[in-house]
Amino acid sequence: MSSEPTLMRQEVREIPSAVERLLSQGGDAIRTAAAAARDADPRFFISVARGSSDHAASYLKYTSELVLRRPMASVGPSVNSIYGVQLDARGAVGISVSQSGQSPDIVRLTEALRTNGALTVAITNDAGSRLAGVADATLPIHAGPELSVAATKTFVTSLVAGLWFLAEMQQDADLVAAIHALPGQLDQATRCDWSAAAAALDGRSLFTIGRGPSWAISNEAALKFKETCLIHAESYSSAEVLHGPVSIVDSNFPVIAFAARDKAEPSVAETADALAAKGARVFAVTDKVSRATTLPHVRTGHWLCDPIPAIVSFYAMVETVALARGINPDKPRHLNKVTETV
Repeated sequence: MSSEPTLMRQEVREIPSAVERLLSQGGDAIRTAAAAARDADPRFFISVARGSSDHAASYLKYTSELVLRRPMASVGPSVNSIYGVQLDARGAVGISVSQSGQSPDIVRLTEALRTNGALTVAITNDAGSRLAGVADATLPIHAGPELSVAATKTFVTSLVAGLWFLAEMQQDADLVAAIHALPGQLDQATRCDWSAAAAALDGRSLFTIGRGPSWAISNEAALKFKETCLIHAESYSSAEVLHGPVSIVDSNFPVIAFAARDKAEPSVAETADALAAKGARVFAVTDKVSRATTLPHVRTGHWLCDPIPAIVSFYAMVETVALARGINPDKPRHLNKVTETV
C-alpha cells in the first residue's frame, strides 16, 4: 500500500476547514430556511436519508426533540418509491439528507412530501443535485469534493448544517455560538490519540454504544467499522445493550462507548463499566468511568455539539485500523461513492 496518506486521512484532516467554510458561507441559506420553518410552526419533522446520512438524521431527531420539543420520524423512502403511498405531510417539515443528492428514492419521497403539505429542506453537498431541485430550501454543506468512498467530512458538515438550522429555528443564541466555535475544537479532535482502542481490535465482532445524540454517533461508528475495516460491529443504546446483546460478550470483547456532557453521560458510563466488569475491553468518550478506559476527547461549548468532535477522533482512529489490516479505506469492496436506490 502507498506511503502517501489515504484520501480518507486527508479528508478527516480537512474537516475543521470544511466546517469553517460552511460557517462562513452557509449562513444566509440556513437562516432563511430556519425562518421559513419557524413561520410554518411544524407539529413534527420527517427525515429522509440512508446510510451515514440517516445517522446524521438520527442526531437531528434528538436535537429537534430535545431543543424544539417537536418529534422527528424517519420515513423509509420505499413508502413512496416502491409502495407508491402519498403520505399526508401537512404540518410537517421534511429534512432530507444526502451528500450526493442523487438517489432516486430520496428525491421521490422528498418531492412527495412537498406535494402533500410539508415544507421540505435538503441538506446536501451538491446544490445543483436532483434533491436540491425538488426541495423548498437547500442547505449546501460546503464540504468540497469528497473522493474517499467512506463519508467523513460530508457526515460532519451535514451534522453541523442540520444542527445550525434547528438552532436558528429555536433562536438559541448559546447553541449558535457553540456551533461557530467548532472548527478549532474539531482540529484538536483530529489529534486525539485513540491508539489504545485501535490496538484492542482483533478483527472479531464488537459493540459501539451511546445514548441520545451520542447513539447516532455510535451508529455511524459501527457502519464505518464495516465499511473501512471489514469488521462486524453493532451499535446499541446503552439502555438496550444489557438486555439481550450482552450475552455474546466474553473476555476482551471490544466496546467503544460514546458520550457527551449531557444528562445521558452517567448512564452511558455506568453501562460501560458494567460491560468492563463482564470482561469486555471497553473504551469510553467520558471520564466518568471507573472500570472502562477513558479515551482522549474534546468537549465543546454546548452538550449538543460534543458528539461532533467524538466522531472526528473516531474517524482518525478507524482509518489506522483499516491500514493495519491491509485494507484500503478509500475503496471498500462492493461499495461505490454514490449508491442510487429506487
